[in-house]
Amino acid sequence: MSAALRHIAIEGPIGAGKTTLARRLAQRLGAHVLLERPQDNPFLERFYAEGGRYALQAQLAFLFQRVEQARELAQPGMFAPRVVSDFMFDKDALFARLTLTDDDHRLYVQVARALAPALPPPDVVVWLQASTPTLLARIARRGIAMEQGITADYVEQIQQAYVEHFARHPQLPVLVVDAEHTDYTCDDGALDALVQRLSARDRSICHSK
Repeated sequence: MSAALRHIAIEGPIGAGKTTLARRLAQRLGAHVLLERPQDNPFLERFYAEGGRYALQAQLAFLFQRVEQARELAQPGMFAPRVVSDFMFDKDALFARLTLTDDDHRLYVQVARALAPALPPPDVVVWLQASTPTLLARIARRGIAMEQGITADYVEQIQQAYVEHFARHPQLPVLVVDAEHTDYTCDDGALDALVQRLSARDRSICHSK
């Protein structure tokens, strides 16, 4: 695979396996891995427990984290040869639209416009898709305490938010991946197949230049 796909972003709802896949794919490709740090968000547990009361604080904390990570990516040579992340930077806007009231959302957008640097979109977004029952089962199985109150309704809202986000941004290069029946923690064949699909996308980009 050439360096045409310099930034591969893994996306999808909670429980889809984004972080696991990002780590394994980065290792396979010899890439730098860039991961979300939900454990560093002091408001996330309270958001899961109490909902809207802490939604704005949680979103702003993630925004500040993204600004820091964007600066990391902007360092000379960081994109050489490749970065695999378990999120896209547009994710914050997606969740802000989902979780915030209208007034809070307007404030969030103002802060984001003032702070967030302009970054090119990922060269490809790997969109992991799985059913809500499967996602809930995985959330329960991994046993993170603050996630155990997540409801099927909330997962459904996240699922729909991704559908709407990609529909609003048809220019994003999205590669849809079935995560319902695939366990990337141990299925080397599935990882090989994904690398082949990415390689095909990579060649098509090179040939179009």
